[in-house]
Amino acid sequence: MAETLIKVDLNQSAYDNDKLHNRWHPDIPMVAKVKPGDDFIIECVDWTGGQIHNNDSADDVRDVDLTKVHFLSGPVEVEGAEPGDLLVVDILDIGAFKESQWGFNGFFSKQNGGGFLTEHFPEAQKTIWDFNGMFTKSRHIPGVEFAGLIHPGLIGCLPSKSMLEEWNTREKALVDTDPERVPPLAALPYAETAHMGQMSPEAAKTAAAEGARTVPPREHGGNCDIKDLSRGSQVYFPVYVDGAGLSVGDLHFSQGDGEITFCGAIEMAGWIHMRVKLIKGGMQKYGIKNPIFKPSPITPRYDDYLIFEGISVDEKGKQHYLDVHIAYRQACLNAIEYMTKFGYSKAQAYAILGCAPVQGHISGVVDIPNACATLWLPTGIFDFDINPGADGPKQALDGSVDVPLSKDL
Repeated sequence: MAETLIKVDLNQSAYDNDKLHNRWHPDIPMVAKVKPGDDFIIECVDWTGGQIHNNDSADDVRDVDLTKVHFLSGPVEVEGAEPGDLLVVDILDIGAFKESQWGFNGFFSKQNGGGFLTEHFPEAQKTIWDFNGMFTKSRHIPGVEFAGLIHPGLIGCLPSKSMLEEWNTREKALVDTDPERVPPLAALPYAETAHMGQMSPEAAKTAAAEGARTVPPREHGGNCDIKDLSRGSQVYFPVYVDGAGLSVGDLHFSQGDGEITFCGAIEMAGWIHMRVKLIKGGMQKYGIKNPIFKPSPITPRYDDYLIFEGISVDEKGKQHYLDVHIAYRQACLNAIEYMTKFGYSKAQAYAILGCAPVQGHISGVVDIPNACATLWLPTGIFDFDINPGADGPKQALDGSVDVPLSKDL
C-alpha cells in the first residue's frame, strides 16, 4: 500500500492544514520528502476549500472568495531534484472520497470572476453532479449522463525567485493596460487571504505580498486544466528549485476542453496516487520550457459527435484576424443555441459544454482572415437522439428543471 503523504479533513478549514497552500512562492517549505521511484497518495480539498455546497442555491457561487483559491496539497520535495531537471510524474490512480460522492459546476458572476461567456451569462449559476462509479448525472440537467475522466486541474512545481518576479512583472503590466476592467485582466498578488503552508508568520507576511496567485497556467505547469491528465498519464515538469516542490489540487471528475465556464469542470475533493522519477538536466536535453505530457490510455469512449464550427467573427459581426479565442467562443455559442431546440435552457447547455467530455480543436489558422475552431459534442451522453433530421428537433425536455440562479443581494 502506498503511503498517504498528505491528508485532509473536509470538515476543517483549509487554513488549518499546514500541508496546504494557495500561492506560488519558492520559499514555501516542503511538507514531505520522497525519492525518485517512490509512489505515494496525496489527498486534496476541492479548489475553493469547501466554499461551495451540495444544495439548490447558487448564492455560494455568487459569493465565493476567489482570492482564496486554489488550495493545493504540497509542496513535496523530491530528493536530488535540481533546477534544470525534469520531474517525471506518473498519475497511477485518482478518485473521489467515499464520503463525498458529488461535485459541482458553476458560472461565476461577471462581477466576481466571470468566465469565457460572461457577457452572455453574467449571473452566478450552479449545477450539482452525483457520482455513480465512473458515471455522473445532475438533478439540474435531465437527459444527460456520461463517464468521467478524473484528473487534477492544477499540478506543478515551485517557481524560482526570478521566475516569480517575471510572472508578477508581466501580469502587472497587462493589468495596467486596463486597470478598471471587470473582470480584471489578471489576478495579482493579494496577501490578505494567502495561505503560505508551513512558513513562519514573519516570513509569510513578506512572501504573501509577492506570492503568485494560482489562477493561470504558467511555465511550471499550474492551472492548465487538461482533462487528459488522468490515470495512466505521464507528465514531465521543468524543475526550477532544489527539490522541485510538487503540489497538486483542483481535482475534476470530468471536464470539457477549455473548461469554458471557469468553474467549468465538475469540481470535487479526492485523492491522487502518483509516482515520481527524475531526468537529470532534462530541460536542456529536450529544450523544454513548459511541461509536456503523455495522455491517459483510459478515456471515455464516445465515437459519434456533432461538430460545431466557429470563425473569427464576433457576436456583433465584427471581423477579427485569425482569432482562435473568438472562433472557439462562436463554436460554443452555436452549440448552445442548437441544444436549446431540444428543451435545454442556455444555462443548462453551457454547463454541459463545461463539464461533459467535449473536445475542442483548432481546426484552421492559415486561411485569412478567419481561424476555424470546432467543438465536438458527443451524442452518446444524451438519453435521446440529438442529431438533426428532416422532421426537425423533437422536444426532449419539458423545461420544468433548470440550473439554480443566484438571488440578488
